[in-house]
Amino acid sequence: VQLTESGGGLAQPGGSLSLSCVVSGVTVSINAMAWYRQAPGKQREMVAAITQGGTTKYADSVKDRFTISIDNAKKEVYLQMNNLKPEDSAVYYCSKGTWYRGLYSPSAGRWGQGIQVTVSS
Repeated sequence: VQLTESGGGLAQPGGSLSLSCVVSGVTVSINAMAWYRQAPGKQREMVAAITQGGTTKYADSVKDRFTISIDNAKKEVYLQMNNLKPEDSAVYYCSKGTWYRGLYSPSAGRWGQGIQVTVSS
């Protein structure tokens, strides 16, 4: 199974960026997907998660600014990031996992390579 991210880059504060992640592999089924991020010197944190059915969960720091969505047919997950802040700067990772009782759990080894998002004026 491979997770391949695209998008990201540089944006000014208040700007927008979008990320995409496509899942490929033999007979891949999706239960839930998520976006994580890791800034230098900080732990990796979950930003947003979504189930195959479209149930979502967001970190408080990105609520009302970021939107996660999924295209089950394409096996692709997206993250639309609006009103970006400098503290959103990080390497963003796509994750494939499971959803149980409202909690997302990443599956071991099911991560993308990471993509840089920088918010700076």
